[in-house]
Amino acid sequence: MKKYQLKSTTHFEPSIDYSSYLNPEQLAAVTSEDGASLVIAGAGSGKTRVVTYRVAYLIEKGVPSSRIMLLTFTNKAAREMLHRVELLIKGESRRVWGGTFHHIGNMILRRYGDAIDLNTNFTILDGEDSKDLIESCVAELKLRADKMFPKGNVLMDV
Repeated sequence: MKKYQLKSTTHFEPSIDYSSYLNPEQLAAVTSEDGASLVIAGAGSGKTRVVTYRVAYLIEKGVPSSRIMLLTFTNKAAREMLHRVELLIKGESRRVWGGTFHHIGNMILRRYGDAIDLNTNFTILDGEDSKDLIESCVAELKLRADKMFPKGNVLMDV
């Protein structure tokens, strides 16, 4: 694992005046100790602002952008946050690992799946494909000879 040198917090002079853009609660979250952060807040409370400024703050402190992971629930939110970070940091954020939980999980498995003996050329099935595959397996095994055997969508729920 590569080591990186953070800028000293006693002599750290950020180029962004974080206190001008954030309320005290947001500023506390953005400038909290180094390491992972989990931001949980209600709608309209400034979560996107906090996360984007946190990423900018870490990069300004010397954390390589490739060592930062930004996870969210929707593609739209992920794109928006990465775009905002890009505007704040002016190009230094291109290597941030950002996206939805599913997207990042997919990237990790494709990049490092061989470490757990996973073929990295796997296919991801959506709900309809999964149901079709289950029904195909049931048919091949002739499990529906008894009409009481559950259908594919029921097996998926199980």
